[in-house]
Amino acid sequence: MSYRAWQVPSRLVNYPQLLILGAFAGLTIFLGLPIAVLQGLSSKAKGFFNAFAIGILVFLIIDVFSHAWQSTLDTTFSAFVGKSPVSDGVLDLLALFGGLALGLLGLTRYGCRYMRDTPQPTPAGSRVRGSSGGNQKHELQLLQQVSSYRLSMMIAIGIGAHNLSEGLAIGQSYASGSLGLAMMLIIGFAAHNATEGFGIAAPLTGLSKRPSNRFILLAGLIGGGPTFIGTLLGSFWTSPFAYIFFLSLAGGALIYVTMLMYNSGRRQVTYDILMLGIFVGLTAGFITDLVVTLGGA
Repeated sequence: MSYRAWQVPSRLVNYPQLLILGAFAGLTIFLGLPIAVLQGLSSKAKGFFNAFAIGILVFLIIDVFSHAWQSTLDTTFSAFVGKSPVSDGVLDLLALFGGLALGLLGLTRYGCRYMRDTPQPTPAGSRVRGSSGGNQKHELQLLQQVSSYRLSMMIAIGIGAHNLSEGLAIGQSYASGSLGLAMMLIIGFAAHNATEGFGIAAPLTGLSKRPSNRFILLAGLIGGGPTFIGTLLGSFWTSPFAYIFFLSLAGGALIYVTMLMYNSGRRQVTYDILMLGIFVGLTAGFITDLVVTLGGA
């Protein structure tokens, strides 16, 4: 690996300040998680929340791959015209496609095994004597609850991979002396994480049993905690390879969970409500990004 791929910052780092800023950027994800405790929602309301979360995830996919591809494209073009080693371009391409494969195909394989362990409801025609429709309804509710919890956790894992790359960017910017850029990244990522909490919480809204505070806390830490970890790691060294790899890993994971949520949403609400929710979620993502960008101009 070339020297360009791993560089240790020479600037002394104020770690207490950096870690507080990294924690702030990641833990704002808890601002969107409280909707998970909403109960008594109609199928339309739950479907809209689900679609809104899909819109946010689609925005994150666009944002993730735009950054990963631009960095890869710049390095590859520089190598093509002879301004940098060919190995740099090759490594960044491997990071991009390797991360995408691991995030999308790896999570697909994991999801197939994970979901295969989900208990199946007893078919209506195979009920034993003495069973009732109430038992069948209870089984269906348990199935829905297990699936919703697992989907929520998989979304948290995908968002966590995304936030790890964001933390790397914060740490690298801060340690290299670009304090203005680091602060803009912290504010921007904090704002985005607040909306990402909706993506994790959406599958849990309207369940017959309110999600436990322990699960919500765990999902929030898995989704937002990697920002803190990435901030710490990024302050030790700068690595375009790692930055691209974790961005594309997150992008692949987000594609997977977005498709799962879309399939779920199609069974909950009509197509027009689904598209409206996706539009509102996409708009929220772009407006948040615009406000942050203008604020740092």
